[in-house]
Amino acid sequence: MMQSAQLLATPPSFTWLPKIAAALSLATVSLGCDLCAIYRAADARGEFTPGSVWSVSEQFTHFGTEQFNGVEFIRPNPDLLDRSITHIVGGWNFSERFGVSLNLPVVHQSYRFTRMTGGFTPTPREGSETGIGDLTLVGRWRVVGVSSMDHGFTVNLLGGIHVPTGDTAHLGELREDIDHYESVVGPGHAHDALGPVVGGVHLHDLSLGSGAVDGLFGITASARWNRYFWNTQAQYVARTEGAGHYRFADELILSGGPGGFLWLNNKGTLSLALNTAYETRGSDEFRGRPSIHTGQTVWFLGPLLTFTWKSHFSAQVEGEAALRAAGRGFQNVPDYRINAALSWRF
Repeated sequence: MMQSAQLLATPPSFTWLPKIAAALSLATVSLGCDLCAIYRAADARGEFTPGSVWSVSEQFTHFGTEQFNGVEFIRPNPDLLDRSITHIVGGWNFSERFGVSLNLPVVHQSYRFTRMTGGFTPTPREGSETGIGDLTLVGRWRVVGVSSMDHGFTVNLLGGIHVPTGDTAHLGELREDIDHYESVVGPGHAHDALGPVVGGVHLHDLSLGSGAVDGLFGITASARWNRYFWNTQAQYVARTEGAGHYRFADELILSGGPGGFLWLNNKGTLSLALNTAYETRGSDEFRGRPSIHTGQTVWFLGPLLTFTWKSHFSAQVEGEAALRAAGRGFQNVPDYRINAALSWRF
């Protein structure tokens, strides 16, 4: 979500100074989360001037490593999941301090896994699918905005909701399998909330939507000194029970890091940042019971390159490696992800 300010090598006019702090409030933030996708839609230099803002971003994540209780589990024909999410974001800034944005995610995923049909029959499945995910509406309030010739500091508060627009058919399949399994083994049988698990990719991993209305809360902060900056963001997602009596776990995302401008003049800029992201979530629940095969923590690290041209266009590309990933129970964890984004302001 990196939006760069235009810093000039020669003494500039003072008309652009208020833009600097806002520009860097979006820098060096993980591109994968909903708030990140929405707020990279600021204009090419990051300012939140009144008017419409649009962006299209793409995130590809490869989940190629199976783990059992945080340890890699190697077997023939392991489960695999590749997921690509295209975020289409439109928004309106009422002023430099207040704005709203709407994010429509389009998800494409390919997978190979084994479904325990009816809870007892291992059924290999392989394929791909495309559909929309859950819509996100987010508001922004800038609570701090300070800038001068050689430094700047900004803080933005973000809040919004997930609206259940994504397909939940896979959660329905999961409920059918669990209901059939429990009807056979009886209510007193000790088993996981998700029933028998034989691989790292599960039906709930493939669900395009949650069927629930969830809350999102976030804060971004940035600091700049001359050509260098540091930016950070925190986001918390509070989940509720959705389709098929399934409740995805709450999630915490922290990200940020240092950066600097490699090239700049009156028309454009090129900046490079090193982004670190920490993402963790607890155990999902089915009918109020937690599953031991859900919940994981991942650390990502990678460079983020941002190019801006004049006052209406920016482009970004970022590669992130999963330095450490630990999941509970039997799960696939991410190996890497690639992000790219284009933004326009009108």
